[in-house]
Amino acid sequence: MLRSRRVKLYKFVPSDGGEESKPGIDKEEVRGILELIASTGKFWHDWDKLKSMISFHLKQVLSEYPEAKMTSEEQNAILGETYEELMKRLDEALHSFDEGPPFTLQRLCEILLAARSIYPNLSKLALALEKNLLVTSTLTVCMDPYPQTMQKLDEPDKAHEEPQPQSNSIQNGVEPMVGDGDEIMAEVQEADIDDDMTIDMEAFEEIVGSSEPNSTPTGNS
Repeated sequence: MLRSRRVKLYKFVPSDGGEESKPGIDKEEVRGILELIASTGKFWHDWDKLKSMISFHLKQVLSEYPEAKMTSEEQNAILGETYEELMKRLDEALHSFDEGPPFTLQRLCEILLAARSIYPNLSKLALALEKNLLVTSTLTVCMDPYPQTMQKLDEPDKAHEEPQPQSNSIQNGVEPMVGDGDEIMAEVQEADIDDDMTIDMEAFEEIVGSSEPNSTPTGNS
């Protein structure tokens, strides 16, 4: 059972059955924390709070199995006990850890996150959970910085996605003339040709002018 002092920590979230779930439990937040523990094998939260989160998720997982909706007689025939008795037994085993979580916490979270894909029926899931709860060694809270799990996955790649300069972009308030480079080069070449022709014509006139006095025609030729 949750203590009243935990009510203010999280918002109320309706359960799938239409009833109000436990005060202070957010399913998405709980799943994110369990995924972090499953991937790192460490925990950063106060154990009492974390224990309540795991207990909540444990009951959610158990309730998703069809055996949970069977009659008591059918449950006894399949499970050897009623669903309520099974759930209470596993939850009490979890709450028996006072000082810290069992050292099998990582595996426990892995099972709860993928229970339906690993264990096809409730009896096999219950055995796996019981095996990981019937231990005595515990873990201590991790003192490392809490991982930034909420960062977007594409943020580390932003440095590699800097926009490349484009020829038609406006830089410093001046828009470059696209495609004018060839025209400018052509004008320069034409100017060079005109200058060369002017120089050649001047040289030709000097040559012709200097040769005229030496080319006086003779009358008897």
